[in-house]
Amino acid sequence: MRYTDAILWNPTLADDSLWDDLHSEFTEPQIVELGFWAGFTSGGQRWLHTLHTKQGELADYMERKKKE
Repeated sequence: MRYTDAILWNPTLADDSLWDDLHSEFTEPQIVELGFWAGFTSGGQRWLHTLHTKQGELADYMERKKKE
């Protein structure tokens, strides 16, 4: 959770202690995957928010547009 907080809210939280803790539990590729997923998910949610929609609603909208 500390890593996610650093990615989403405050990158300065990613200090040496955080990296040491991450490396004690995860491999480098796992850390990259966790970071990517946190950023990807958060970015997608923020983008949906700019459209004034929620997860799941965009797919319904796109389906309706196909039928028009």
